[in-house]
Amino acid sequence: MPELPEVETTRRGIEPHVIGRTIVALEVYEPRLRWPVARALPARLAGRRILAAGRRAKYLLIGLEGGTLIVHLGMSGSLRVLADGTPRLRHDQYDLRLDSGRILRFNDPRRFGSLHYTGADPQHHRLLRDLAPEPFDAAFNAEYLWRVTRGRRLAIKQLLMNSRLVVGVGNIYASEALFRARIRPGREARRVTRAEAARLVSAVRTVLTQAIRVGGTTLRDYVGADGSPGYFRHKLYVYERAGRPCRVCGAAIRRRTQQGRSTYYCPACQR
Repeated sequence: MPELPEVETTRRGIEPHVIGRTIVALEVYEPRLRWPVARALPARLAGRRILAAGRRAKYLLIGLEGGTLIVHLGMSGSLRVLADGTPRLRHDQYDLRLDSGRILRFNDPRRFGSLHYTGADPQHHRLLRDLAPEPFDAAFNAEYLWRVTRGRRLAIKQLLMNSRLVVGVGNIYASEALFRARIRPGREARRVTRAEAARLVSAVRTVLTQAIRVGGTTLRDYVGADGSPGYFRHKLYVYERAGRPCRVCGAAIRRRTQQGRSTYYCPACQR
């Protein structure tokens, strides 16, 4: 599913096309997304000017005059910038038509994405209010990570993917960061040392930065705002490389299942 790098890539892709533009219409083709799109939303958005394109965790925040659109890409969604009149594809769920003659088109085969509007501070919205620090925030540091791991028997990878502790570190990037930090994904969080916590914070930021730089990771469905896939897949050290030699030491990469998700690691590099 789209994770922080994919959402940030999408944000950067749509930003120059939406800032200062006016919404002509919201055309909803399928309201049955993860949560139903509010029937009153098209009327509420028509004529609103777009002021900003932001992100919080895996949510896109499209700031409007007097409110904010909160967009989630779900497990397989993409938000593309297209010319008005572009023929629709099978899983196109809605269009946000702009006065520039461009549209933001949301495609989502599984319909796990969502579209919400709030007239209040979006940080107080029920989807955002309990989220943890961003990986790039100063609050997410070695001391913070070491402190939240104390006494926790939960595997460090599961803790790293907990959006109430740090946001945006999904399955792919958790596996890759743990490899770079030389920590096995199944290690109990309480066993992580201060030095390892520092390495892991640095690794998380490095992996996410590198992924954003190349447009995220496309494994199946994801494309950016311009329709291009993400190329971080070519830079993966462990994810989906089970049985293949480690790029560092040559040992065979292993796969295991943690809470129903595939986890990949090097038995020699990671302890």
